Amino acid sequence: MFCARRGRSELTTIVLTETQVHDLVERMLRTSGRRVDVSQPFVDALLPDGSRLHVVIPDVTRRHWAVNIRRHVLAAARLEDLVALGTLTPAAARFLSAAVVAGLNIVVAGGTQAGKTTLLSCLLNEVPAHERVVTCEEVFEVRLDRPDWVAMQTRQVGLEGTGEISLRRLVVEALRMRPHRLVVGEVRQSEALDLLVALNSGMPGMTSVHANSARDAVTKLCVLPMLAGENVTAAYIVPTVASSVDLVVHATTRPDGRRRVREIVALSGRVEGGVVETSDVFTTRGEMLVRADGFPPHTDRFEAHGLDIRQILLGA
Repeated sequence: MFCARRGRSELTTIVLTETQVHDLVERMLRTSGRRVDVSQPFVDALLPDGSRLHVVIPDVTRRHWAVNIRRHVLAAARLEDLVALGTLTPAAARFLSAAVVAGLNIVVAGGTQAGKTTLLSCLLNEVPAHERVVTCEEVFEVRLDRPDWVAMQTRQVGLEGTGEISLRRLVVEALRMRPHRLVVGEVRQSEALDLLVALNSGMPGMTSVHANSARDAVTKLCVLPMLAGENVTAAYIVPTVASSVDLVVHATTRPDGRRRVREIVALSGRVEGGVVETSDVFTTRGEMLVRADGFPPHTDRFEAHGLDIRQILLGA
């Protein structure tokens, strides 16, 4: 058994037999309503304490059951908490808070354990209290502190081969719940198309995506929707991404395990040569997140909420 802390895996002294592992997984899944067996060799589930369980069994794995438990230690609930942790600078936090209030569409990007879900949750806690937030996730992970919040998660197929609820279905259902903000915890496949269509229709929202940089995230968002079918082409998707996504916030994990926002990139809404045009609002120089020369789109939305975005960025 291994335990990962601050991005480093350590071998522990705990040893479990195969039977003990099977029994442990069965007990952990009991409260989730999910199962793992030969016909369903993968399972994602939420444990009562909020930890996320992922299990893969043979013959998908070579020999042993692969059991992963991700414990979510709530170190930050708001952007000011991330500032205190050194993940964000005060200037970047002020800008992101204003962008959320103004209703800009934001994508959080980063690698595994970069703190994407924590950052997404902190951004969502900046949404004005009178607005309804609807979140769609494979497994409940986003944590919000607000009264008008509807959280939904996917459901795997039942023993009879029915009852499955996909992320795409959740996005469709979420649009019927009069949300002010639509959130997909993480886009990995064709659900990116449904989210983009919703954002492009004027529904403010947020999501996260695995990517090595902010611009890689934009490229990935231009590819994932095409997994929905051959009739979905780059000629439609690329300009849709350009007009639907406003900001990409990219987070990384340093070698010492500390998490940092590395860059905040704005999308202008334009496409040049088949590439979405972007500009840096904040970038990293040395080890510091500093103000670059880019500006976010939709300055009128900031003004509508009494926010002077130029003044906010002037002090950055």
